[in-house]
Amino acid sequence: MATGDRADRKNGVPTTVTSIPLVDPNVMPPNPSIGDLVKEATAQVSTLVRAEVELAKAEITRDVKKGMTGSIFFILALVVLFYSTFFFFFFVAELLDTWLWRWVAFGIVFAVMVAATAVLALLGYLKVRRIRGPQQTIESVKEAKEAFTPGHGHAAGRTVTATDSAAAPPVDPSGW
Repeated sequence: MATGDRADRKNGVPTTVTSIPLVDPNVMPPNPSIGDLVKEATAQVSTLVRAEVELAKAEITRDVKKGMTGSIFFILALVVLFYSTFFFFFFVAELLDTWLWRWVAFGIVFAVMVAATAVLALLGYLKVRRIRGPQQTIESVKEAKEAFTPGHGHAAGRTVTATDSAAAPPVDPSGW
């Protein structure tokens, strides 16, 4: 490979040209037919749609990168806050130390932290215990399945009534 070839690639100029159009592809014939016009319009719309999709992808990628950077700063701020609470509790213990024995002050701070942990764990447990899964979606899928089943509304030659479905307890497929 010659040194001139390397310089051309380095500057972004291709070393070979694959093809040279003999006519301008954007020039319409003097009397275009309807088929030519439709073909040209379809090609332009397709090009426009592809360009719009590429623009949207570029904008979304840019925004996602900005969002990721911002979220990293929020995460770092939360880490610093988390470690700062350690010093806050030492501050509270030292403050109590001015009125109480040192070991009692630290014991009180420890007891308050354990109580707060227990309360927050209980609240979390109560909140998680109420998760039941996508009940409406499950019901909607069951209804759709029944609607597309041949003989909808009939079971073994008889009509299903509201009392039949009320007799069986509802089954929760999510396991909760």
